[in-house]
Amino acid sequence: MKNRVAAISLVMCGLMMAAAAVYGDLQKGYCRPEAAGSIHQTLPAGLSPDSNFEVSAYPLRRPDLAAGDGSQEVRSYCNTCHSPNYITMQPPLPPATWEAEVNKMNKAFGAGIPDDAAQKIILYLQTHYAVGNRKP
Repeated sequence: MKNRVAAISLVMCGLMMAAAAVYGDLQKGYCRPEAAGSIHQTLPAGLSPDSNFEVSAYPLRRPDLAAGDGSQEVRSYCNTCHSPNYITMQPPLPPATWEAEVNKMNKAFGAGIPDDAAQKIILYLQTHYAVGNRKP
């Protein structure tokens, strides 16, 4: 009981210190309540506040999977655990790495992909998303 009271006291003390630090930052002007939830970055050296900056549009969705034999199996089996868009987010991988990834998903993570479908998925990934032949 004594240890439990000490632990609770320690946690409460830590929370009060954290609250005091946030309040102190607000008072110093480091944080402003009206700016809560926004991200502010300092200007790079040598630039002035009235400089013009260009930023590309944030991509709202990932590209679809490349059309080809095996794409339906990828959509069917890979979508069970994660979005097939993870494939389009990967850098081009060597063919052996794609094979190892599919085998890992199937054996280590229990994806339950039949052998014939796994081979189609591997061939599809190696054809469309490997180093040297990555298609947009």
